[in-house]
Amino acid sequence: MPDPNNLLAFALIALGMVLTPGPNMVYLVSRSISQGRTAGLISLGGVALGFVFYMLCAAFGITALLMAVPYAYDAIRFAGAAYLLWLAWQAFRPGGRSPFQVRDLPKDSPRKLFLMGFLTNLLNPKIAVMYLSLLPQFIDPSNGNLLAQALVLGTTQIAISVIVNAMIAISAGTIALFLVRRPSFAVLQRWVMGTVLAALAVRMATEARR
Repeated sequence: MPDPNNLLAFALIALGMVLTPGPNMVYLVSRSISQGRTAGLISLGGVALGFVFYMLCAAFGITALLMAVPYAYDAIRFAGAAYLLWLAWQAFRPGGRSPFQVRDLPKDSPRKLFLMGFLTNLLNPKIAVMYLSLLPQFIDPSNGNLLAQALVLGTTQIAISVIVNAMIAISAGTIALFLVRRPSFAVLQRWVMGTVLAALAVRMATEARR
């Protein structure tokens, strides 16, 4: 099992990432607003399958890498910190568009909704980078089996992402109306998320090597 502090820190990063607008959120919100909550949740099933695919690939690959090249941790640590800083900048930069300001999409069958959700996640580079650059930094060889730790961390990220995205898909219409009436709230949310991600990046870059 991962160290509880590492698991909590990783969960916080996963929460910050899922709340940062990206292709998955834009697609799920679009579907929920255009075709209803059920369509959004079916699409989310495909997104979740994409997470599982990336998690398994990364868990086996990262475990092999860290066992073969111990000092790879430092390189991956700084890459992960740089990635979090990039996400923070995406939140801070002016002109960011809310995922709740989307165009209507054509109505599709459940099968196509699921497939499109899967492909949207599979083709999202943020997910691949997240698993490859962030996951290894919370794996500690002193806590036992590396593969088991990777799977626990990956499963935690998937659970957080699915729960949060399901809540967003179910309440997309209500959230969109709320943001239309209170545009300053969206700006506040972006700054809070950006600050959290930047703080985590600094922590990651300055912590001592395990």
